[in-house]
Amino acid sequence: MYKIVLAEDHVLVREGIKKIIEALPGLQVVGEVGDGPQLLELLNGLAVDMVILDISMPSLPGIEATREIKKAYPGVKVLILTMHKKKEYLNNALSAGVDGYLLKEDAPKELLNAIDKIRQGMAYVSPLLSSDLVNLYVQGQRQYDADPSDPLSPREIEIIKMIAEGKSSKEIAGILFLSFRTIQNHRTKIMKKLDLKKNTDLVRYAIRKGYTATAAP
Repeated sequence: MYKIVLAEDHVLVREGIKKIIEALPGLQVVGEVGDGPQLLELLNGLAVDMVILDISMPSLPGIEATREIKKAYPGVKVLILTMHKKKEYLNNALSAGVDGYLLKEDAPKELLNAIDKIRQGMAYVSPLLSSDLVNLYVQGQRQYDADPSDPLSPREIEIIKMIAEGKSSKEIAGILFLSFRTIQNHRTKIMKKLDLKKNTDLVRYAIRKGYTATAAP
C-alpha cells in the first residue's frame, strides 16, 4: 500500500483529493492536516511514501515545509498541489526539492498520473507549466555557464540580488515563501562564504557580479 499524507487548509479541497486518490487500489491517505507545523508533527514517527501539500498554508508555507521534509525524510516524495501558475512559484518549488508540481485545475484529470510518475522515480509538472520548466532549466544553465566558479548557490544569488535591490529579510521571505529565520540564515552564510562584514559590501558584490543594476553605495 502506497501511503500518502494530505496537507491543505481547505477541508473541501482535501476531501476531493482524498476521494480521487482512494478510488485507485494501492493508494491510501494515512493522514490529513491543515498547516505546515501539523504536517511536520504528523510525519514524526509515521511511515509515509508521499506528501501532497499546498504552497499557501498557514504558519509554515509549503515551500518551507518541503525543505524541512526533504532534510528530515529524504525518501519521502513531495507533490505540490497549487493554484499558482507563475514560474517564480515553480522555480521556488523546484529549488526546494519537490518531486512534482500540479495545478489544482489539473488535479481531477492529472492527479493520479502525477502520483504514478513520481512513484516511478520521475518528476511531474502540470502540462500548462511544462514550457516554463524548460525555460527555467535553460536560464539556470546559462547562469551556471556564465560563471561556474561563483561560490554562491542559485538560491543565494537570488537572495543577494534582492538584498542589493533594498528588500528587507521580511520582504524576501514573503517573496520566496520562506521564513524570516531562513532568510537570515542564508544572509549569514552568504556573508561568511564571501568573507564580507557589512551589508554595503554585499551590495557592491552583487553589482560587480552583474546581479543587479543598483548604483553602488
